Amino acid sequence: MTIKPVMPEDRERIRMILLQRNVFNQMEVEVALEVLDDYFRKGMESGYETYGFYSPSGLAGYICFGSIPMTDDRYDLYWIAVDEGVSQQGVGKALLAFMEKNIGDRGGRKIYVETSSTPPYHPARSFYRKNGYAVAAVLKEYYRSGDDKIVFLKDLPS
Repeated sequence: MTIKPVMPEDRERIRMILLQRNVFNQMEVEVALEVLDDYFRKGMESGYETYGFYSPSGLAGYICFGSIPMTDDRYDLYWIAVDEGVSQQGVGKALLAFMEKNIGDRGGRKIYVETSSTPPYHPARSFYRKNGYAVAAVLKEYYRSGDDKIVFLKDLPS
């Protein structure tokens, strides 16, 4: 198993992973694909870094993150999604650990993750908590009535 940058030929597989989770709405999937396309066009100049977890059977999950403009050593985790067929097998954890090491090796100190408070996002919130992320802020009814934005934060060691 390997983690490496995703390629344009992975776009459709990533789209399928995002859709099969039944978590992301159509607008969210479109934005994820726009971010991916920007990464494919501009590479690191896009402000995004996107890596895939490849098993012998192909792409099993992906992660997209980037430095936050106008900050010192702060990063956002934009997207992480894992194929349902390998859910609970450590793919997400491996992608998260890869990102954290990558960011830490270049001096990054804080990673932020934004997510929804709605029930479909409960597994994501549990995943972040299990991996050392803590709630840093809750913005009430941010996305829509009854849907708060929850911001998680992880401090990386100096």
